[in-house]
Amino acid sequence: MLKLFNLAAFALFSALAASQVYAAEKPVAVVNGVSIPQARLEMRVQSASEQGQPDSPELRNSVREELINIELISQEAVKKGLDKQAEITSQLELARQSVLAGAFMQDYFKNHPVSEDALKQEYETLKLATSSKEYKARHILVKEEAEAKSIAAQLKKKGAKFDKLADKHSLDPGSKGKGGELGWSMPNNYVPPFADAMVSLKKGEVSAPVQSNFGWHIIKLDDVRDFNFPAFQEVKSNLMQRMQQQTAMKAVEDLRKSAKIE
Repeated sequence: MLKLFNLAAFALFSALAASQVYAAEKPVAVVNGVSIPQARLEMRVQSASEQGQPDSPELRNSVREELINIELISQEAVKKGLDKQAEITSQLELARQSVLAGAFMQDYFKNHPVSEDALKQEYETLKLATSSKEYKARHILVKEEAEAKSIAAQLKKKGAKFDKLADKHSLDPGSKGKGGELGWSMPNNYVPPFADAMVSLKKGEVSAPVQSNFGWHIIKLDDVRDFNFPAFQEVKSNLMQRMQQQTAMKAVEDLRKSAKIE
């Protein structure tokens, strides 16, 4: 059964869309004299399909039943005057604004499409900025330089285990329980002092204490491998999303510049 989601947002979104392509078609159902337009069902089915559920008679029937339930509950809420409560009216207004904002962005993307040439240019820019190597490193993060130096000294002793000292001393919650392991990554995924120290190491080497804005690191390089940048077609859809986000941010910035905000 589909989950019952935000009634106010759904009802408002459905109402705004009801005048679209399905408006003239036979309603999905009529509940206490109120028609549920086909558009409402089509939007919900489309949303479910985008989440991996196949469009099927079973899905459509489930959506229909859910829409009927929502309409019944909404009607009852209005009878009780809940739509007049300040909190509810605020939520309805926020939902209306969210729908309009989404419609604006869809219209903006339609009228400011990202060209194939722009996508390829962005691809080449990212490719040039990406390292040809991936590094598998681990680290121990501590707050004070003195502690980092003490751990570095311990690591020089015979039989010292980097992973054991990382589990014991590191402040990094993401790697502390894994012997300080950070997995495979590129240098540009780390802050510059860390990345510079890491790439200067040879396989199996341990760095001297390195300071970053997070604290003091002791880095061990476990391995290095070549990185083959994916082909344009493999990342095209992600690039499109990235560039659309950039254009969306610019659109908002332009609106803020021309607005009077007090």
